[in-house]
Amino acid sequence: MARPHAHPTRPQDEFAQWCVELLQTLGPCTARRMFGGHGLFLDGLMVGLIADERLYLKADAQARAAWQAAGSEPFVYEGGGRRVEMSYWSAPPEAMDGPAQMAPWARLALEAALRSRAQAASRPRTRAAASAPKAKAAQTSRPRRG
Repeated sequence: MARPHAHPTRPQDEFAQWCVELLQTLGPCTARRMFGGHGLFLDGLMVGLIADERLYLKADAQARAAWQAAGSEPFVYEGGGRRVEMSYWSAPPEAMDGPAQMAPWARLALEAALRSRAQAASRPRTRAAASAPKAKAAQTSRPRRG
């Protein structure tokens, strides 16, 4: 299977489609344009992103050592005059060769995304967020004048 290499003259969508194919060993994967690149989703979870024709996969503290050992680098951008490191790491070059080579890395990314979602669900909601549904319910339950 010939893989498209990131190349300045090749459409960005072709590279994104290749990345979708690489991740489909874990289930249906979709790509959405975002932030000048693409977000990659498995089961509604963002497991990867494409920026500057490079694939980055979701990582967390639990899997960081594996990404570092593979020579991967975190996705970093400049924002508000400071360097921001996100929880996405570059896919190892050999993983880009085909779905079988990508499978273990895709699994790590999906597991990190699942842990992140579980962690977010267990966090206490802020007071403003907790009161927002009540305020909306109060507005909709008022008697109508007329």
